[in-house]
Amino acid sequence: MTSRMGWALVAALALAGCGSTPRESFYMLEAPAPLPATAESGPSIFVGPVIVPEAVDRTPMVVRTGPNQVDVEDFQRWAEPLKSAIPRVIAGNLMRELGTARIGYTRAASLNNADYRIAIEIQRFDSSLSEGATVEALWTIIGAKGGAPRTGRTLVHEAAEPATHAGIAAAHSRALAQVAKDIAKAMR
Repeated sequence: MTSRMGWALVAALALAGCGSTPRESFYMLEAPAPLPATAESGPSIFVGPVIVPEAVDRTPMVVRTGPNQVDVEDFQRWAEPLKSAIPRVIAGNLMRELGTARIGYTRAASLNNADYRIAIEIQRFDSSLSEGATVEALWTIIGAKGGAPRTGRTLVHEAAEPATHAGIAAAHSRALAQVAKDIAKAMR
């Protein structure tokens, strides 16, 4: 009889453990709405390559919890790789800033004969529930017609409002919009 009760207890604990697994949540970086189809004029631009720090180049969000400490949040995930999301968001913002839809950011749209190529190295992509998002980017604009490349650095901090993982994703989207504004200003 005690053997049956022991197995029943083990089965009950196993079932209770299965029911308490947290649900995964997924977040995306957002770019502005696309331009109307009439914006096909202007320079052609290819955004890439984009280099992302290895520490944050993963599907789970990496959230800073204190000095020299981060947590890898297994149940709070990016919906797409940051190496894909960041150029998409920069390209979307550049479309708005420069008034052109002739911007590519994927290999399929590499625009081999693009008027400009923009290489970006993300040096910091920090996330914190209490401090928001910090993005530090070094960027280089290379013209197809030669000339000296134009380089710049953008460091931007955006509060996470609300102080949630969704708020962090929105803060990173706003920070990347500022990176695109700085690039567009250098291109004008």
